[in-house]
Amino acid sequence: MVIGKNKRAEAHLAIILANIMFGLNYSIAKGVMPNYLSPMAFTLLRVVTASFLFWLISIFDKSDERISKADYPRFIASGLFGISFNQLLFLNGLNYSTPIESSIISTLNPAMVMLIAYFVLSEHINFVKVTGLFIGASGALLLILSKGSLEVGQNHTLGNAMLFLNTLFYAFYLVVVKPLMLKYRPITVMKGVFVVGLISLLPFGVYDLATTRWAVIPPMIYASILFVLLGPTFLAYLLNGWGLRYVQASTVSIYIYSQPVIAALVAVSVGMDSLDAKKITAAALVFAGVYLVSQRPDGWLVSILKRIQRK
Repeated sequence: MVIGKNKRAEAHLAIILANIMFGLNYSIAKGVMPNYLSPMAFTLLRVVTASFLFWLISIFDKSDERISKADYPRFIASGLFGISFNQLLFLNGLNYSTPIESSIISTLNPAMVMLIAYFVLSEHINFVKVTGLFIGASGALLLILSKGSLEVGQNHTLGNAMLFLNTLFYAFYLVVVKPLMLKYRPITVMKGVFVVGLISLLPFGVYDLATTRWAVIPPMIYASILFVLLGPTFLAYLLNGWGLRYVQASTVSIYIYSQPVIAALVAVSVGMDSLDAKKITAAALVFAGVYLVSQRPDGWLVSILKRIQRK
């Protein structure tokens, strides 16, 4: 498929806008939980709202597509990885962790996409990329294990572990959903994957959502909830999905690097989080690791290492 420069530019702009919303989401969603909405209720509310909006758009869409039965397994896998596991782990993990640490862990996504592509698509991995994986993982582990050993009672550690798994599942989602984005229109794909997510999440969040005390929620929190529902859930998934039609999954994942910057600016400015030596060190390790993973086979660093090996 030949893609024009304008389409590529529009795709990159769409992905940038999506990641801005994702970056803002860390602090805004954190302010809603757990005092006003539990993570389970918030997760289900996000998926219900997005599913309704995608179906509503498809009703007025004259070019509605039929999904081939052969693609059902891929739709189900995309819905589970990208919606069910991803959303459930993200809000529960964020509830226990901090906005800055959450966003730093999310930057492991490009390395995870590369690793999954190696096992699933048999893509080549060189020494530089392997080194990058270990360095990036060490940064994530610094955050995950910074409060002690991994025990269920230690909520901060558990939260960061959930966020690590959330990032892993989102990486699987980007790899699995890519062929669907090439075959179907973004609305069709989003409608399908969110329905899968809704069906699988309904048993886990329906009680919390039904028992939410809506009357005590102040207007500013309602505004935050509305932003999360329409921005990082509906629009961001749609924009990212559309961008996947014209750029590679690994390219989409690279834009995740912007999220810690946005999350840190917002969290620090509102006094919700702070920067310290541990977070800065972890961020440096993750960014260094991801930089190595992102090196092209003909990149300058790979070329230097090849020359050293020949000597």
